[in-house]
Amino acid sequence: MVTIAPRFNGPDHSGNGGYVAGLVAEALGRPGPVTSTLRLPPPLATPLAWEHGDDEVRLETHGGAVVGTAVPGEFSRAAPAFADTVEIAAGLAAYPGFHHHPFDHCFTCGTARAAGDGLRIFTGPTTPGRTAGSWSVHPDHADAGGAVGTPVAWAGLDCPGGWAADFTAQTMVLGRMTAQVFHTVDPDEHLHASGRLDDRQGRKFLTSSALHRADGTLVGRSEQVWIE
Repeated sequence: MVTIAPRFNGPDHSGNGGYVAGLVAEALGRPGPVTSTLRLPPPLATPLAWEHGDDEVRLETHGGAVVGTAVPGEFSRAAPAFADTVEIAAGLAAYPGFHHHPFDHCFTCGTARAAGDGLRIFTGPTTPGRTAGSWSVHPDHADAGGAVGTPVAWAGLDCPGGWAADFTAQTMVLGRMTAQVFHTVDPDEHLHASGRLDDRQGRKFLTSSALHRADGTLVGRSEQVWIE
């Protein structure tokens, strides 16, 4: 059994897409990229159950409704390029969420969350279809082992991609995320976040995101499908 704490919300009354996708990916327990698909808004403060199958794990409600699934995945395009400090400053200055935010209490990108509560990753546009910002990793986001766990790391990869499709132009939720974290995320690290809009297919937006260290090391990356 697992319960998603209200702290880890995206929209006010459901789980943060990246966090929940990472939670299900972690339960799969496989190396390499993992694809997590969210089937319905993840309920908060509600006991949920795991169902394990061949190369798949499912997170389900008590009544058997599937909240999310995870299977081994693969990437189909290159990761977003490293964002330097100049681009990060430009992205922060242009962050649309400072003026209008459909989910201002979002665990990842909400402006109403205090440091140590939310991640406060504010990625604004720097060129058409690209966002950049930074993540100052707070010690309160480390797990019992002293490092940031998979669900929080996936949450850090979540919204930079969503903002590349611009939440203020259309309200969207995460439908699918393929991600891999290559290096441990440690407290007090300052990571460079970037997002990219790759395609639009009707109500679906295909995006990518990446987290780099200041020296350009790729810490983690994702490919996402957002649904309007």
